[in-house]
Amino acid sequence: MTPENIKAQVRAIVLKRQALVQLSQQNNLGDLKIDVMQALAEMDDLIQEFNRTFPDCALPELKP
Repeated sequence: MTPENIKAQVRAIVLKRQALVQLSQQNNLGDLKIDVMQALAEMDDLIQEFNRTFPDCALPELKP
């Protein structure tokens, strides 16, 4: 896997992150909300690691 492929895939993840943020704001998730919040936390960790590894094309670190 090339650095360009990694960058493209992480950017795609960041673009899809907003869907999880919207899902986390729904009141009818029950126990699923724990999983959604965990996924958001892992995405944020991924973004931070990406920014440390590829500082030349850093992505914004977003919080719900």
